[in-house]
Amino acid sequence: MAVTRRSQSGIAIQMQRRRKALRMSCQLLALRSGISLPTVQRILRHGGEHATYTTLAAIARALGMDFELKDACDEQTFAERQAESKARAIVGMVQGTSALESQAVDSETCQQMVKQTVHELMAGQRRKLWSPM
Repeated sequence: MAVTRRSQSGIAIQMQRRRKALRMSCQLLALRSGISLPTVQRILRHGGEHATYTTLAAIARALGMDFELKDACDEQTFAERQAESKARAIVGMVQGTSALESQAVDSETCQQMVKQTVHELMAGQRRKLWSPM
């Protein structure tokens, strides 16, 4: 599983700070973590755009650190955000198809369609909410 670029830079900064505070060389960190020196250096310097969780966890353990997963928001809010995103995509496809047939609707009607679609997604089976389009 690849970690997002945004979170990697924060993780890399924390790891780099910890490494320096411990006065541990990158070479020693590579040896302790079992990760190659070039990979350790790339992650600490650039955040490791394609670093896996396993790689980051090994480096973190070698630094006496761990990862904590925490909720960014509650389940209801997260589901509503997903419904809004999916509804906008669905309505956008309908709007695009309608425009091709010279039947596009105005932005107010489009917003109403989004609201209705969100309501239907939230009221229906949750698997439809998470399924790809």
